[in-house]
Parts: sequence; structure tokens; C-alpha cells
Amino acid sequence: MKFVSKNSKWVELALYLLDTNVLINVLRGKSEAIHFLERALDSENILACCAITVAEVRAGLRIGEEAATSDFLRSLKFVECSRSASELAGDMKNHWRSKGRTIEMADALIAAIAVSNHCVLITGNLKDFPMSGLEVRSI
Repeated sequence: MKFVSKNSKWVELALYLLDTNVLINVLRGKSEAIHFLERALDSENILACCAITVAEVRAGLRIGEEAATSDFLRSLKFVECSRSASELAGDMKNHWRSKGRTIEMADALIAAIAVSNHCVLITGNLKDFPMSGLEVRSI
């Protein structure tokens, strides 16, 4: 979280890491996702993506969407995946495997990147992110 002074008051800003499904819904013009982004930006929160979400979005590109998609993704803050985030992702996946639940590696990496960078993860699929220590919200 980050604090800034606004009208002589300290306001808390959040760094929102947008899950792939949120990015895709924005690009597809889904009103729920667009309204969430508008509210987040009106509150001056910071919107971010990461290597995994960028790769997943680009993997699903349709013909003619490349330029608009690249422009949108480049407008977001890019949050890096560190060695410690990579290790945390592996630990998360292993933890949930031991409980009999399969977590996709991409979801474990996204969650770990969010935790490591003090982000709030924004998703349309809360069920994919049961990890403790992760602040996650649905759009």
C-alpha cells in the first residue's frame, strides 16, 4: 500500500495486480471489468500486470487485436517476478497439492507475485486463489 496526501488528508492507494481474466474482460469490453477499472482509477489506485498475465493474454489474441492489447498492457505498471516469488509459488502449489487440491502453476505464480509485491490481486475467479497471506478481491 502507498499513502499520498490529497486535500490535506492522507489517502491509502492500493497496487492492484489484475488477473488474466480481468484483463481479458476489459479487452472484450465487459462492463463489469471496465466499471471496476474506472472505480479503481477514480480512487487513484495503481493498476498492474505481470509476466504471467501478459503471456496468457497474448496467447489468446485474435487477429487484429495486437495493437490495442499491447497499448493497454503497456499502460499498466509491470510487476516483476523475483526469485523469492518463484519459490513462494512452488511452496504454495506444493502446500495445496498435499491437501489434495490442484492449483495451476500460473495461478500460484500470479498469487506469489501479488504477495511478494504487496499487491491486491483482482480476479473474476476467487476459487483459483485460496492461498493464505494473499489479499484477493473479486471484480
